Amino acid sequence: MLLNKARAIFQPPTRFVSHKVISLEVKAVERLVPDRLLLFYLNTLDKRVPPKAIGGIINGLDKLPPKVRSSLISAADEYVPDTVASSRKVSAVISAVYKYVPDRIIPPESTEDWANVKMKFHIPTLLSKDSRPVEN
Repeated sequence: MLLNKARAIFQPPTRFVSHKVISLEVKAVERLVPDRLLLFYLNTLDKRVPPKAIGGIINGLDKLPPKVRSSLISAADEYVPDTVASSRKVSAVISAVYKYVPDRIIPPESTEDWANVKMKFHIPTLLSKDSRPVEN
């Protein structure tokens, strides 16, 4: 009961601040980051980062407790403003990184939030690279 009251008090200011800060960052990226630089880094991620490194990061995410993963997904769904999704450059970066996150590491209680995040940022499902865990 007390936790719900505290959450109700802090949620509107937190949401307001996160929307203002993130919106400012999106505006800066849209104005200051050239398309060629963005394309270079996205191509580097796809072509130069070894699949074992990506698999290792996915395995690290898989070791996080489900509550932590669920809260991260909920925060991305609730606190990231629509200006991020409408930003072509930021949405491209988010979808380029998050396409490597397999659905198997998403906790069952946050599948709806994950679907919302995937739709908001146009995150494709990765089919071309191996997203299975790396054998140690």
